[in-house]
Amino acid sequence: MQQITLPGTRLGVSRFIFGTAGLFNVGSEAKRANLLESAVDHGFTHFDTAPYYGFGTAERALKLLLARFPDLTVTTKVGLYSPGGECQSDWRVLLRKAGGRLIPGLSRPAVDWNLSRARRALDASLRRLGRGHIDLYALHEADIRLLDSEEWLRWLEDEVRVGRVRHFGIALDMDRLRPFLETRNPLGAIIQTSDSLEGCEADLLARYGRPLQITYGYLSDAIRRHGTTDARRVLGSALARNRYGAVIVSTSKPSRMAQYAELTGTAAK
Repeated sequence: MQQITLPGTRLGVSRFIFGTAGLFNVGSEAKRANLLESAVDHGFTHFDTAPYYGFGTAERALKLLLARFPDLTVTTKVGLYSPGGECQSDWRVLLRKAGGRLIPGLSRPAVDWNLSRARRALDASLRRLGRGHIDLYALHEADIRLLDSEEWLRWLEDEVRVGRVRHFGIALDMDRLRPFLETRNPLGAIIQTSDSLEGCEADLLARYGRPLQITYGYLSDAIRRHGTTDARRVLGSALARNRYGAVIVSTSKPSRMAQYAELTGTAAK
């Protein structure tokens, strides 16, 4: 797997970042561990997670992996929280997710941009990940109208100074991104945003002199538009589009990891 330094930062990551949003759906704890280890075996060095993913399951699943491979890096997030909390058993998570199909409130994230909640959330994420620091701490689907940017910036800079956060940024879709770009908000030092091959939404970054850093959503958009897709072609094109940054990918099948590594090697030539 090709390794890069994210444009405009000193953060080194694998060209493909492994996303854990669907990790809960892989099945048992053993199957999750096997999938994550397969990712490491094929060169993934950076993992993207959040407290809301699997209602805490994804962060907890990464704990053993990060303990075994301390040089791995990780993104986790703040601002969206799990209904019922992040310490639920698998069967409770399953029931809540299933019930959410009928009653959306059972699985819908809680949104809270109160800084006191964020402080507690950082402590909790560090415990679940079993680490003393977060490599990239991102505001999760942040709405600039709902947060005090100066207060958040002071807090995050303080956490960087004491070493609990190494880098911070925003992880959000394109609709929420534009106000951060227009105001040159310093919370967006690193931007993780959705993009697609046909919509080219992330071209908005170039209009504000910003490079593509971390992008995602290529396969899901292609499937939404066309029903089925050639994953190799789409992801190869995604790497060509985000030429110097990193692309988040995910799978439930360890057998696909070799394909990801091969694609980054081809793109580097």
